[in-house]
Amino acid sequence: MTSSAPAAVSASVLDLAPVVPVVVLEEAADAVPLARALVAGGLPAIEVTLRTAAALDAIRAIASEVPGAVVGAGTVLSPAHVTETVAAGARFLVSPGWTDALLDAMKASGVPFLPGVSTTSEVVALLERGITEMKFFPAEAAGGTAYLKALSAPLPQARFCPTGGVSLASAPSYLALPNVGCVGGSWMVPGDAVAAKDWARVERLAAEASALGRG
Repeated sequence: MTSSAPAAVSASVLDLAPVVPVVVLEEAADAVPLARALVAGGLPAIEVTLRTAAALDAIRAIASEVPGAVVGAGTVLSPAHVTETVAAGARFLVSPGWTDALLDAMKASGVPFLPGVSTTSEVVALLERGITEMKFFPAEAAGGTAYLKALSAPLPQARFCPTGGVSLASAPSYLALPNVGCVGGSWMVPGDAVAAKDWARVERLAAEASALGRG
């Protein structure tokens, strides 16, 4: 995943890496060095959230200048977001929740996506639509590992990327569950490190997170 050739996105976002960094960037100029640090640390799948004005430019920069990265868009809330982010180079999409209109747009986008769920009914509704891979958000607030473990018996076909409150300490418990493919988190991109442009620290934290998927 760290080679110079673009990493291929399989049908499953969940299998790209054990941890997907959730990145909030205030300055698009930070996107490329941050992405390079994450890739060097073994985390090629990078979710850039649409929470700032810099997000689209950040996605565009990573897509064009960091060939080892698989950049995706997070906090996708509308069909317009889908169109804009895919045009910018996003190779997967993540939403905190979903509506029929948003789901239709993501399905039509041609790139893998993870619609967000936090209740059993939402999971079942997506399964009815043939979607088996989802974001579980906000993971800790919505019940954490206990909730996902309870879902695994009646709904074994559903697989999740828990995000929201997940940390280096709690990630292994999530990754040990049979219905969890990866976790999303921001602990490897702390705000003070990004502000200080301490990319070496980001790389060290990314390597630590990447190691969760080995052994």
